[in-house]
Amino acid sequence: MPSRHPAYTISALAKEFALTTRAIRFYEDEGLIAPQRVGRVRVYGERERVRLKLILRGKRLGLALSEIGELLDMYEVSRNERGQLAKFVELLADRRARLLQQKDDIDATLAEIDGIERECRRQLKDAAQARSAAPAHRAGGRAGSESQG
Repeated sequence: MPSRHPAYTISALAKEFALTTRAIRFYEDEGLIAPQRVGRVRVYGERERVRLKLILRGKRLGLALSEIGELLDMYEVSRNERGQLAKFVELLADRRARLLQQKDDIDATLAEIDGIERECRRQLKDAAQARSAAPAHRAGGRAGSESQG
């Protein structure tokens, strides 16, 4: 009798989420997903598919795998989204703060680069002007000495 629950192979999930099978096995090794096994074959259910989707969302947001695992485990234990959502909001606020600090650091670095670049361009311009003025000065000096002689 066929099961009513959808089942996925590791290859099907890898294709769906544009992952390698190795990446999926890594998430399994980390305890984030737990496929059933039929002999040596991994069989992934809808639970693992959804967890994989949430893992990838968490990664896109820059969460650590430990943080993602904590969120996933909270839902498993309580089956209540309230605690999970509260923790997720907390993690997102922390992530936002870290990103804003990085943005400030990047802005400061870019401003410093702009200043250094302006100074370098000014020095290049000054050097080019000095070079173009020097031959005219030398030529003028020679012409003057020749006309005096």
